[in-house]
Amino acid sequence: MHLLVIGGSDAGISTALRARELDPSVDVTVVVADAYPNFSICGIPYYFSREVQPWQSLAHRTHADLEATGMQLRLDTLATGIDVGGRRLTVRDAAGDESTIAYDELMVGAGASPSTAGIAGLDELGPDDGVHLLHSMGDTFALERYLDEHAPESAIIVGAGYVGLEMAEALTVRGLRVTQLQRGPEVLSTLDPELGALVHDELDRHGVDVVTDTRVDGVESTDGTLTVTGSRHGESFARSADLVLVVVGVRPNTRLLADAGASLGAGGAVVVDDHMRTGLPHVWAAGDGIVTHHRLLGVTYLPLGTTSHKQGRVAGENAIGGDARFAGSLGTQVVKVFDVVAARTGLRDHEALAAGLQPHSGTAIADDHKRYYPGATPISIRITGDTADGRLLGAQLVGTRGAEIAKRVDTYATALHHGMTVEGMSDLDLSYTPPLGSPWDAVQVATQAWTRDVTTASAPPAVAK
Repeated sequence: MHLLVIGGSDAGISTALRARELDPSVDVTVVVADAYPNFSICGIPYYFSREVQPWQSLAHRTHADLEATGMQLRLDTLATGIDVGGRRLTVRDAAGDESTIAYDELMVGAGASPSTAGIAGLDELGPDDGVHLLHSMGDTFALERYLDEHAPESAIIVGAGYVGLEMAEALTVRGLRVTQLQRGPEVLSTLDPELGALVHDELDRHGVDVVTDTRVDGVESTDGTLTVTGSRHGESFARSADLVLVVVGVRPNTRLLADAGASLGAGGAVVVDDHMRTGLPHVWAAGDGIVTHHRLLGVTYLPLGTTSHKQGRVAGENAIGGDARFAGSLGTQVVKVFDVVAARTGLRDHEALAAGLQPHSGTAIADDHKRYYPGATPISIRITGDTADGRLLGAQLVGTRGAEIAKRVDTYATALHHGMTVEGMSDLDLSYTPPLGSPWDAVQVATQAWTRDVTTASAPPAVAK
């Protein structure tokens, strides 16, 4: 049997590894568009901050490691067409020569491309001009080369999502004056604004000039000076810098599968079922190019590396005859911004309302460990629960780097996965020692506050006697 995999990132490599793990007799070929299979794109900002060196350290596995598992790699090879009936893939190599590869089963992990959000000028200006996108190792090398050769003193980052915030830190550490432009009312729009404001404060403390409520329409270059133009509060806006980095999200790469007859759904991504079947015979798909099965929302589009790994594992098992199922995502995410960590899982209030639920959200502040032990710091935790049945629906957290934010959001994610109630969180037997926690952990302090708030709100008014 020959399993052909398109894509050398999370979904593609996970597919290949799972198939070879379950059946070492399966021939697996992985077609990779560039020369960097299994590199951590999520680690790129830490390469720019010089916390991770050299760039080869970003490889989850080396080329040799991958081939040692029994897979064959076709690097610098672009997949251009699928003959579904003939079970053949057309590819083009670095020299421009086309050929076809026969397969028994095909898994497409074509991923996503960086969005440009309709910003004018990005088609004309590129890395040599100081205008950069950041989504691949090629983008990484181009930006690093520009930093080395031009020594820019200032940078504008368009976008204040996860990568934008991480790069604001990295470029600040590199000595650049950073301006961060955000379209929404607050940075990190995956959090409610009151928590995003805490991240904003941390950026301010480190000298990042954050400008929110700003719509960017274009980027211009005049005599080597880059100017970002747009509008803010109904008035024209312009800001200049030596370097512009645009990180405003991604769009799924769907052309290959769409041309072959696959359907598109949420977010313009390819529709698959929870077995990673595309509806095309012998063709599977996983990763950032496909829809996401969300445990609370149903089918949506939510590209995440952790999700891609799981989907790829399911696709690899099923492509060789298995019956695995993707259990669904909760959108669990975490980011470090200087000395603050922000995380979320599940739904926010407006998302729950759109899903037909009856949410209530409340914020509590709890210390990360017993206050009498030195170094205790506050964690802001926002809980969303369903007032109809008491179910936990989501959680958002912001605290210091040492406050175990990632561990605590994972506790909520586990509870969400198993459909726990907010009140039921108090029954969890969580660890405790004064330097690390409290008898009631911060995650429970927040859920208990939510329960009190809902109980008080629903109680009948007292009758005067």
